[in-house]
Amino acid sequence: MQIRFSPIIPTIASFLLAALWALSVFAGWGMEAFCAGGEAADACSQRLGTVSTVSALFATLAACCTAAAWLLPWSRQDSRAFARLMGAGVLAWIAAEGVLFLGGLLVR
Repeated sequence: MQIRFSPIIPTIASFLLAALWALSVFAGWGMEAFCAGGEAADACSQRLGTVSTVSALFATLAACCTAAAWLLPWSRQDSRAFARLMGAGVLAWIAAEGVLFLGGLLVR
């Protein structure tokens, strides 16, 4: 027995994780969470920028997996390939968020 799921569920999860990552990196949520106040805000900001760059590698992989799942014809025709690519994309988004969070805790 094979359980079928809607492809929209992992897509929405991927977009929500992407939005959280983008807001944390580009809208200053990460700066506010990890470098708010204090006398060493500039140094913290630079270190958080390095962490964001490392996190961006995982985010790029996640975006490519998500896009490939929807744009490649063989992925759309084969539900297993689609599920693998979307699963890899969601896992890469989680890794990007994890690197950003753990790195942010370390730069504090």
